[in-house]
Amino acid sequence: MNQTEAQRALCQAYGADYLPIEEHLKVGLSTSVREGARPIHGIRYVPEGDTTGWYIWAGEYSAAEDFFQPVHVVHLDKWEPQLHRYLGLGPGWRFLLVPEEAYMDVWYDPGILS
Repeated sequence: MNQTEAQRALCQAYGADYLPIEEHLKVGLSTSVREGARPIHGIRYVPEGDTTGWYIWAGEYSAAEDFFQPVHVVHLDKWEPQLHRYLGLGPGWRFLLVPEEAYMDVWYDPGILS
């Protein structure tokens, strides 16, 4: 199954609209993802400019200005290959995962959009 099919299947499983992303767009990614911290959290806001609206971090969240790094979607596999599966979820969706334990939770949070 390719990445687009995996994204569509995940959206269908959770009753979410599929909102495709383009590889030249950016996500906000914490360096703790690359360092292997767990769990991995993802939250999608409304896309703006050259971003997907996704912010993804691992471990503890930080409000520091440099906590999120802009990373093009095409480079996500270097950070965490399993992230692509979730990127088709639209604004307002969140996920939590611990790949090593095969744990995953996906849910809609309408508070994100207000």
